[in-house]
Amino acid sequence: MPMDTHSLWLRAQELWALLEHQPMLRTTLGLLILLVAAFALGRLVRFIVLSAMKALGRQPALFWLNDFLHNKVFHRLAQVTPSLVIQFGLNLVPELNPAASHVLGNVALAFTILFMMLTVGALLNALLDIYARTEHARTRSIKGYVQLAKMILYVFAAIIIVATLIDRSPLLLLSGLGAMSAVILLVYKDTLLSFVASVQLTSNDMLRVGDWIEMPQVGADGDVVDITLHTVKVQNFDKTIVSIPTWRLMSESFKNWRGMQASGGRRIKRALFIDASGVRFIAEAEEQKLTQVRLLTDYLGRKKAELKAWNEAQGNVAELSANRRRITNIGTFRAYALAYLKSHPDIHPDMTCMVRQMEATAQGVPLEIYCFTRTTSWADYERIQGDIFDYLLAVLPEFGLSLYQQPSGTDMRVGLARSSKDSVA
Repeated sequence: MPMDTHSLWLRAQELWALLEHQPMLRTTLGLLILLVAAFALGRLVRFIVLSAMKALGRQPALFWLNDFLHNKVFHRLAQVTPSLVIQFGLNLVPELNPAASHVLGNVALAFTILFMMLTVGALLNALLDIYARTEHARTRSIKGYVQLAKMILYVFAAIIIVATLIDRSPLLLLSGLGAMSAVILLVYKDTLLSFVASVQLTSNDMLRVGDWIEMPQVGADGDVVDITLHTVKVQNFDKTIVSIPTWRLMSESFKNWRGMQASGGRRIKRALFIDASGVRFIAEAEEQKLTQVRLLTDYLGRKKAELKAWNEAQGNVAELSANRRRITNIGTFRAYALAYLKSHPDIHPDMTCMVRQMEATAQGVPLEIYCFTRTTSWADYERIQGDIFDYLLAVLPEFGLSLYQQPSGTDMRVGLARSSKDSVA
């Protein structure tokens, strides 16, 4: 074993002696060793820092460290290590050209500035998450200020990085940028508008790929399939593609159905227009018959007791029909429809469910069905809605009611034919 070690040492000395006559090879080998060492140290530092912060984050008093970890603050900070190692390790590379050393140092410094900027941006996001859990966040949001600070940070960091790479003063770039700002705003107006709009859409979580949006003014009614800097692509339900400029989504209104899909229920809001001529009080025989309907048993029992107590309180004047309260067929049908909806297995029990009477119109008395299905699937939603209204339309005659329907040409011909027959007779 000692002989083997001695042999390896001699072989290493021979290789080193050969490299002394190959300066380019020595320099290249030194740079490779420096790069490997930089990335190895970067991985090691990231592992140590993240492990330590995860361990500390389990302490109740240091719960805020989890927000730092979630926003990758320490991850970004550890990424600074390789560039710093390269910056300070270039002096150890043998026979490295001073010009090349200066260029590589600037590149490493640019990466250091880049990762420091990303670290500060992640830190701002973490502080925003921490603030969002406080009581003040309910009444005063600082999200806009944080976004503005990040935008200014990114602009100045970009200027400094470019100045570092080209080895010029940042003040020189700032002066040139000020002189060109008017031309830039004119030429890249749409790009700047789209950029600002895309930042607002993504940062405020207003739009995601897969969202169902509706924007009638541009003919969009479908799912978002792609979000780019300049356009948002929407695939309509007829499989056509609509491209919407990103800035229009901020300057104009659109409807996002994500909230409905996330809630687990989709709203049914449709009215039955009852023919007003069929609205009347229910006779006692009809009342006895309807009492046998399971969905109406509780309602009729409660309603009869309520009306009886009210009528008895009126005294002798209740003998007059106009002074008495009685059960109506439209009110009974409204109660029946509500009980039917609440017992329906496909109607969401934890969301609003009601049957309300709207203001009477020339087309009749609207009874609006307002409820939510248990599913958000379009096909299932339409099936459930169709089944409900099929049944309610069919059960209307049981209450002596009918839908209002405007007279058609056939109705007019039948009426004229009957009148002519009566006149001849």
